Amino acid sequence: MTPPGAFHGRSRDELARRVGTLAQIARVDRLVDEEGSARGARRIRLVTGGGLEVEIHPDRALDLGQVTFRGIPVAWMSPTGMLAPGLAESTGSQWLRSFGGGLLATCGLDSFGPPTTDEGVDYPQHGRVGVVPATVTRAEVRGTELVVSGSVRQAGVFGENLVLERTWSADLGGTTLRLRDVVRNEGFADAGHMVLYHVNVGWPLLDETATLELPSREVNPRDADARSGAGRWHQIEEPQAGYREQVFGHDFRDSGTAVVAVDNPGIDTRLELRFDTGTLPALHQWKMSGEGHYVMGLEPVNVNSFTGRAGARAAGNLPILKPGRSVAYTIDFAFSPSTEKKGRR
Repeated sequence: MTPPGAFHGRSRDELARRVGTLAQIARVDRLVDEEGSARGARRIRLVTGGGLEVEIHPDRALDLGQVTFRGIPVAWMSPTGMLAPGLAESTGSQWLRSFGGGLLATCGLDSFGPPTTDEGVDYPQHGRVGVVPATVTRAEVRGTELVVSGSVRQAGVFGENLVLERTWSADLGGTTLRLRDVVRNEGFADAGHMVLYHVNVGWPLLDETATLELPSREVNPRDADARSGAGRWHQIEEPQAGYREQVFGHDFRDSGTAVVAVDNPGIDTRLELRFDTGTLPALHQWKMSGEGHYVMGLEPVNVNSFTGRAGARAAGNLPILKPGRSVAYTIDFAFSPSTEKKGRR
């Protein structure tokens, strides 16, 4: 691979002799959608100059939409599209009406999983933060990096007051996208804090020619549907009519930096997720091999629970943020040629 800071085999100093402006090959674009259900929604597009192009959605908590590597799309996009904020739904089970897919949909910040009622408060499916617009504080090329950062506040009267400070960065000429999150409790009472990073891998990266590398310590199926496919959790299958989703919990506790990958030698493309198991000790795998809904979710979580906010409290493992306290999370999205293809040469 071309080293960070280099472009198509040339150093950045040499680059200045060959282009009129750096934006010819690397830039940060700020856009607004004009048509359909996304009308009025903001988008920020990162072009690294190393073959990586990323769309960030400020009106969806600075989550990711389309991502391509060397022209190959890697994210699953849902039929709802990336809705404008005014159309987003986050009550009960209505999250699916606003789930646009994309390479990252953040779930939380006080609950994820099914809708539940905890201590008299209703918590919707996968929480509320993913449809909260962000305040963008930075979107620029500076030095040798492309950087986008901002803050998202999830708050309610007599309720939680949680702030997500999010930064995306990538090296000029690089092929790794870095996520750095800090969640802070700015309220005056203890706050339950649950977060799930819903990474959605789609075709053509997700294909029968691809392999899944998921070296967890322990695998647990969520329900009867998952138990029926427990022996095939690691297999990437073709789209099937009538497929019922299967979800598996993977334990990564005390594993240091976890590396989970989808590697497809057929298109010579590999995606690695790297995350700190000190703060993200588990990963939920959403295997959905249905026709029209062909996606695998690789979802680092801060608590290994399938039962929502109420279930986590009942089990005694609901994470708590004290007033004024914060917790940081890091995930790297690293793209490269297939290591499997390299091994076959």
